[in-house]
Amino acid sequence: MFKDYIENANFEDTGFSYTLSLISGKYKMIILYCLMEFEVVRYNELKRYIRSISHKTLSNSLKELERDQLIIRKEYPQIPPKVEYSLSEKGRSLMAILDQLCIWGETHRDSAEQQPTG
Repeated sequence: MFKDYIENANFEDTGFSYTLSLISGKYKMIILYCLMEFEVVRYNELKRYIRSISHKTLSNSLKELERDQLIIRKEYPQIPPKVEYSLSEKGRSLMAILDQLCIWGETHRDSAEQQPTG
């Protein structure tokens, strides 16, 4: 019975899969945490906070987060252009879950580092 359920299940249609699709990638959660911590952040500030991210990856991640309505992009009509990013309500609602992931990782990271390899 359970085997049939697993074989016929479509995990791509679950809330779990949807959530992972929103935060997948190396930097999306880091970007969300920066916006939670600093509230309103400009592109170059994000680039400074996340030194290892390329401009292309940062730009693509921001576009995807905005498309998924997790962040708000506010553009000011001035020269030079000014763009600010902040968390949307939907993005803020995700932060409690990301906090729990972080807590779990902190709790179990030390025990994983002490495990013998091989």
